[in-house]
Amino acid sequence: MVHDVGRPVPEGELAVSHEPAFAPADEAARADEAARAAELAARRSGVQVRLLDALAELEQVYELFDRIWQPDASNPPVTVEHLRAMTHAGNYAAGAFLDGELVGACVGFFASPPGHALHSHVAGVAAAARGRHVGFALKVHQRSWALERGLRDVTWTFDPLIRRNAYFNLAKLRARPQEYLVDFYGDMDDAINEGQGSDRLLVRWALGDPAVVAACSSGGGSGPDEPAGAVAALTESASGRPVAAPAAAWERAPSCLVRTPTDIEALRRADPVLARQWRLAMRDVLGGMLGSGAQVVGFTGSGAYVVERTDG
Repeated sequence: MVHDVGRPVPEGELAVSHEPAFAPADEAARADEAARAAELAARRSGVQVRLLDALAELEQVYELFDRIWQPDASNPPVTVEHLRAMTHAGNYAAGAFLDGELVGACVGFFASPPGHALHSHVAGVAAAARGRHVGFALKVHQRSWALERGLRDVTWTFDPLIRRNAYFNLAKLRARPQEYLVDFYGDMDDAINEGQGSDRLLVRWALGDPAVVAACSSGGGSGPDEPAGAVAALTESASGRPVAAPAAAWERAPSCLVRTPTDIEALRRADPVLARQWRLAMRDVLGGMLGSGAQVVGFTGSGAYVVERTDG
């Protein structure tokens, strides 16, 4: 999975960029660069990525997401009717095809502020196609589509406990968290999220940021090293339990590490009580940091958020 099922984010919760608007010539150059990056990413993955709007294709998207999330029948990630309405209104829906079979899809809608941002609602890749960088190809295609329409940001949410998604979003794509959202979607009755709460990080992908441009053109960025002297605000014990440092140890530290569990999805199946402990620990530590003005500046290859504070 690339990122989570989303719900529309209220206007006040979307971060507004204060960067100067692109000049027309810059917009055209960025769109050309993004289109080349999207073509290269798809070629490297061995897939064809294209926009979807035909009813039969949207039915395939519904079926793909149903296999990935295995949701309660009353609450699927998307419905065919929803997809049909969104695409007819000009929103984003794209699929990745491998030998003619749909193996990944991504859906998004225009967001606040108008003409500025796209909110990426849901994206997923079939298990059989994982390891081919299909998710990366879809996101780079989404960036190209957004820049072609004059947009500057893409936002989405993801579960901060899922290590591979954090690395993909923050290291490989170079998106940056804007807000920690507590139990954002309420109860989610599916095979992945049931009974675990739905805390999420809302991230902003600044499409013209030089780090984003470099990541998209080169096949993805990488995680930073752990900063020397960083405070270990949340760690994992030898038995797999979360160990949070006292707030006094990290609340004013200039640099902190917030570690994720090795495999929260396996832990949820094996020990849901312990998995819930991780949810609450991450909420207290990372949520507390972001709520007090600290910023996540990266995610390491060893599975930790790097959080910095510049307000002293």
